[in-house]
Amino acid sequence: MSFDGDDHPALSLEGARRAIDAAIEPIVATERVALKDGLARILAADLVAGVAVPAHDNAAMDGYAIHADVDAASPRTLHVVGKARAGFPYDGTVAADQCVRIFTGAMMPDDCDAVVPQEVVVADGDRISFDGLISTGQNRRLAGEDLVVGSIVLAKGRRLAPSDLGLAASIGEAFLTVFRRPRIAVFSTGDELRDLGQSLDVGSIRDSNRYTLIAMLSRLGAEVIDLGIVADDPDTLEATLLRTCGTAVAADAIVTSGGVSAGGADYTREVMHRLGGVSFWKLAVKPGRPMAFGRVTAEGRSALLFGLPGNPVAVMVVFYALVRDALLKLMGARVDPMPSITALCDVPIAKLPGRTEFVRGVAVRGDGVWTVRPTAAQGSGILRSMSEANCLIVLGHERGAVVAGEQVEAWPFQGLV
Repeated sequence: MSFDGDDHPALSLEGARRAIDAAIEPIVATERVALKDGLARILAADLVAGVAVPAHDNAAMDGYAIHADVDAASPRTLHVVGKARAGFPYDGTVAADQCVRIFTGAMMPDDCDAVVPQEVVVADGDRISFDGLISTGQNRRLAGEDLVVGSIVLAKGRRLAPSDLGLAASIGEAFLTVFRRPRIAVFSTGDELRDLGQSLDVGSIRDSNRYTLIAMLSRLGAEVIDLGIVADDPDTLEATLLRTCGTAVAADAIVTSGGVSAGGADYTREVMHRLGGVSFWKLAVKPGRPMAFGRVTAEGRSALLFGLPGNPVAVMVVFYALVRDALLKLMGARVDPMPSITALCDVPIAKLPGRTEFVRGVAVRGDGVWTVRPTAAQGSGILRSMSEANCLIVLGHERGAVVAGEQVEAWPFQGLV
């Protein structure tokens, strides 16, 4: 899908998503990594349980392992014949009038099928007594209750969380097969930009976008290649793209900020079209109207190109709204819908139908209900507003103005990865 001229209508957010999704070819190369290095990696094959977890019936709490007996008199008195602790099972026999002192996680004796909690027991030397019926299976964890042999523990495409690594360890997996991490190159364009440590001339500004993008890409799990600041010069831009796409850098994708607005991007369009199929879009999105997307080619390789706006907030909004899911798909991950909440908006928000708007907000939960309100400053160049906010209020393409008290969708920052 190509929208390269200023006379084209603005492309909807959904239209841009469909075009980007159709162009993504997931990485298929895999590697083996140690379990401790698996966090945030993408599983390249189903992980199947070769053992049951737990491997044996065990006690769910401290108490006494017994034979459950629905016909037993109450109170019931039993003789304690042994002890079982985790890792030290009791291997003797247990008669109907006997029991075994047992602790949480200990293997259940073969002749026992329930655990009497220690809190309800009266102990007198090597005898215990208790009132009430203890039914079969009470306070006992069954072998395979967590995982049965042959079951899929974790599915291909899962982005591994801390609990997943523990789960893999529970079945003895020391190594995991994961997809190769994508190599994502990042640079900013603009003669006015200065990096950290450089002096600021009159009219120059610090390059903050690159550091924001590097952090978002690192959090996503990509291998980030920082190419710094590239001057507003067609020859320099072309040389940078060729080197980045070619074997010298071998990037899978390139993410840039700046240089894609209608006013100063004519040479940028020319350079990018010469190197591959790149479209410049006007997005029906606020903030984040200008964007470039496509592929550049060099030395028999190709790399995806995401040319993001230059305004700091617009960079983050477009990344979360469009680039995040695309890169997750590139990584081989299962792409789930963006985490979201429904909240009542405390104040009215002006909006006209015809574009998707992202409003920085602060969401609060009280009495079981989420409420949200915009932060004070909403300018697309005010990066501070993203630090002050804890969510993005998402106002859909067809939605009009929001009345105070209406429900809105919000993307919590804590759920963005």
